[in-house]
Amino acid sequence: MTTGLLTFTDRGIFCPEGGFYIDPWRPVDRALITHGHSDHARWGHGRYLATHAALPVIRHRLGNITAEGIAYAETRQINGVSVSFHPAGHVPGSAQIRVERGGEVWVVSGDYKVEADGLSEPFVPLRCHSFITECTFGLPLFRWAPQARVSDQIAAWWQANAAEGRTSILAAYGLGKAQRLMTMLPGLGPILTHGAVEATTDILRDQGYPIPATTRVTAGVDAKSHPGALVIAPPSALGTSWAGRFGPAAEAFASGWMALRGIRRRRGLGTGFVISDHADWPGLNTAIRDTGATRIFATHGYTTPFRRWLEDQGYDAGIVQTEFGGDEADTPEPEPEPAPEPVPAP
Repeated sequence: MTTGLLTFTDRGIFCPEGGFYIDPWRPVDRALITHGHSDHARWGHGRYLATHAALPVIRHRLGNITAEGIAYAETRQINGVSVSFHPAGHVPGSAQIRVERGGEVWVVSGDYKVEADGLSEPFVPLRCHSFITECTFGLPLFRWAPQARVSDQIAAWWQANAAEGRTSILAAYGLGKAQRLMTMLPGLGPILTHGAVEATTDILRDQGYPIPATTRVTAGVDAKSHPGALVIAPPSALGTSWAGRFGPAAEAFASGWMALRGIRRRRGLGTGFVISDHADWPGLNTAIRDTGATRIFATHGYTTPFRRWLEDQGYDAGIVQTEFGGDEADTPEPEPEPAPEPVPAP
């Protein structure tokens, strides 16, 4: 599909004049990567370009790759096309990618959120003519509470469990969400981590991100050694023998999908905390408005209703079919529940 400076192919978003792809899902020679989540940073490309902050996790996940780092806001010329990376606020090191040639400016959002979380580099609005936006939570029912309120909810749950002699096991994605939760809940008690979470956390700590001390769960680390602990683990660990070592425990999920009651029921969870590293409905609308773009392409999420909404607002809107799978809660994107009629974003 030809649209101008960027085109949409079966390998990914492509810049013909620059000869590069952005977050391609099939092997290409030159790939510009927005962040380290596995649906955006895939193995098999000839050359990688990502922010200096994102590269350590990308290398950890992909192994021996040919990769180069770039600073935020640094402009790089690739075959006469100007590219630069700018904070997306999604997870540490994440970026939007700005592409310019002959006065035509495109921005590819990758994944993003507009609320500062105290850990990730805060989202920076970018002016452009065309904006490719995610819309993982592109329905009006998705509206996040302030982070401080969610932090209080999790802290109260943790403390109540500890008072009843139960370990609190909180499931969260291992890159970004897990470390965000750690920084939200300092000093309330011991925080234990699954090995997969701790490995990524160590990489981010080594880069200087201010993440509190945690203890990796190994032999001998359990409810007896750390009474009243909070355990942060991947969603796949819930209900397993690994989780069973903690004896009486309360399990909960931290994800934007917890806004949907059906997801909590299907996972058999009584407790879910609604917190996401993606923009909610107001955040999507604010980010799009701040670009000043007249042409918007929606990708990975509720693309069809979001496109209709954008067209109703006067945008030239389209849908980009991608193979981005999402990173919220390691769970397939659910069937949408009935949503209220779209309303103007605040």
